[in-house]
Amino acid sequence: MAVFLHRLGRWAFSRRWTVLVSWVLALVLLGGLAGAFARDADAQLTIPGVESVNALETLQERFPGGAAGGATARVVFAAPEGSAVTDPELTAAIQQALAEAADAEQVAAVSDPFRTQAVSPDASIAYSTVSYGVQVDEITDDARAELLAVADAAEDAGLRVEFGGEATQAIPAQGAAEAIGVLVALVVLAITFGSLLAAGLPLLTALIGVGVGMAGVLALSAVVDLTSTTPTLGLMIGLAVGIDYALFISIRHKEQLAAGVDPRESAGRAVGTAGSAVVFAGLTVMIALAGLTVVGIPFLTTMGLVAAGMVGVAVLVALTLVPAFLGFAGNRFDRWKVPGLRRRQAALAAKESAGTRWARLVTRRPLVVLLTGIIGLGVVALPALDLRLGVPTDGDLGAETTQRQAYDLLAEGFGPGFNGPLTVLVDATGSDDPQAAFAATAAAIGELDGAVAVTPAIPNESGDTAIISVIPEDGPSAAGTEDLVTDIRDLRPGLTEDTGSELAVTGNTAVGIDISEKLAAALPVFLLVVVGLAFLLLMLAFRSILVPIKATLGFLLSLAATFGALVAVFQWGWLAGFLGVEQTGPVLSFLPILLIGLLFGLAMDYEVFLVSRMREEHVHGAEPKDAVIGGFRHGARVVTAAALIMGSVFGGFILGHDATIKSIGFALAFGVLVDAFVVRMAIVPAVMTLLGKAAWWLPRWLDRAMPDVDIEGAALQRHIAAPERTAEPVGARS
Repeated sequence: MAVFLHRLGRWAFSRRWTVLVSWVLALVLLGGLAGAFARDADAQLTIPGVESVNALETLQERFPGGAAGGATARVVFAAPEGSAVTDPELTAAIQQALAEAADAEQVAAVSDPFRTQAVSPDASIAYSTVSYGVQVDEITDDARAELLAVADAAEDAGLRVEFGGEATQAIPAQGAAEAIGVLVALVVLAITFGSLLAAGLPLLTALIGVGVGMAGVLALSAVVDLTSTTPTLGLMIGLAVGIDYALFISIRHKEQLAAGVDPRESAGRAVGTAGSAVVFAGLTVMIALAGLTVVGIPFLTTMGLVAAGMVGVAVLVALTLVPAFLGFAGNRFDRWKVPGLRRRQAALAAKESAGTRWARLVTRRPLVVLLTGIIGLGVVALPALDLRLGVPTDGDLGAETTQRQAYDLLAEGFGPGFNGPLTVLVDATGSDDPQAAFAATAAAIGELDGAVAVTPAIPNESGDTAIISVIPEDGPSAAGTEDLVTDIRDLRPGLTEDTGSELAVTGNTAVGIDISEKLAAALPVFLLVVVGLAFLLLMLAFRSILVPIKATLGFLLSLAATFGALVAVFQWGWLAGFLGVEQTGPVLSFLPILLIGLLFGLAMDYEVFLVSRMREEHVHGAEPKDAVIGGFRHGARVVTAAALIMGSVFGGFILGHDATIKSIGFALAFGVLVDAFVVRMAIVPAVMTLLGKAAWWLPRWLDRAMPDVDIEGAALQRHIAAPERTAEPVGARS
């Protein structure tokens, strides 16, 4: 593979205009498709087959006229201080607003707060439920705009009007977060290369790759439902790995130019060596992300495949567009020196690097370093023992959003549990006395701890099915509400025996609880599949059994520490104010399984780039300890820069207002930095030193059975040393 990539790099260097035009055409074509066919990314976080989702489908079937199971919104009215919503002029303004809401597009029904007793005890707050005849992903932008417009007249009358519920959910927009991460990445690249031209190259190629990938994702939204988080996740991953992969190839090119290698030959060698590591690192990331399909959850499958596609684009850009830009730079790769860094660059070339000194320290005291790293990560991981999972609610949105303000008003006027109502579906088709079954179910639920209000059963037209609304004592994300859902479901056997009816709990809160339980159950299977496939790939790359085992165990350490940090910040509230976390609660339910896929792949990036240099030294005859130091001498600086870049890109998203994106950005930034600096740059060299030559042990029969992918470039060295090269692509010379 290294020989093929060497030829590809030389060809891209020579045919740079062809390569550049091809990528620009791809960007224009996909951008045109995206502009013509893209839809809003507003698919819901649901899982087919769980009780709550099945009950929603039954509601739509049994209550066709009431829009049961369709999307809902809440219009919340707050009277000015010293007034009440029951004051005649304010009541009239509310009635007028609700009449306008009833005429809005796609609205099936609007409740009257004065008839449904939806007025707070002090009459300061009232709300109306707006029911749609369609699911939330089918609500048009015009329909949302019409609903929001009903506030104008009511606000003119002095009322405060806020909107909440799934039908009004905000789709997070891209803002300054990514730009901040890119600026930090540019600073790190400038310090690493000491040249603005060299620093700008990985950034420019990564942005082109992200543009192509995001255009493809948006074009794909015409036929695939995407959640609002999916495009942002793709942007995060594409930008981070795109910069890193281009960096790995560019830094090798810089080293070879300094050694006097011809620029075209240097580009080919950089793609043949560092490019081989890019291919294997990218495949590992893609396998980990594509492995999300085994969970069987549609929205998570889409997230994984989109992110894997972005990584695939980044790999292709690194192998083709990067050497093409190296061709444009030619002998001027170090042009536009960064002021003040000339002396530093000269010192780095003349003196022993900090990475080399650190490697010598680790190899002298490997056991001390190993134990310190393991114990330190273990302490950070302790909060993970209290991990609780949940789905985002309006209470997790930024304080400036109307959804969050509506959520806070309802909690203030009616109690925290009002934002997490439960819908109990009672199916009495097998009962001799449906009305008695409905009454018995409502009475049994009313006796449970944690249920502060239970409405009388509302039957359908045929009288064989009813809906009971339950208001929990605690909020939708509280452990008490989850316990109440379990307690209600535990009533099922007794009620079925006594009345012949069946009950099911649904509603957004119950759906969120079911999603969390389903994802928690899928974690072990997903971890086994992803780790198993990646283990095989790493064994193929390094021709070793112990190195992949070490890599996997190190990943588990960094993953546990990341979970611990997530719980400490987003669940316990440590440093919440500093990081702008406005609402603490359960960790996003799909985040752990998403982190396993993302962090495993990204952690293996650094494993491949660092250990491949150690293996390269070993293959070329260095002793084990010298191979560790030599690998560090070549790899530590670039891995440090890559980790800082990736951490800054992910960390930039912490500055956003969306709690979901904020938690994903924090987890990825923390996980990447911990894995790079603690696991890969401390624990890994310590373990490699302790293992010695045993690190590269592989049974002979397995060695003969596995193909030689030559990630360390031994075949490329023979190819370069050969007097003739006859298999280059036509037109490769310029």
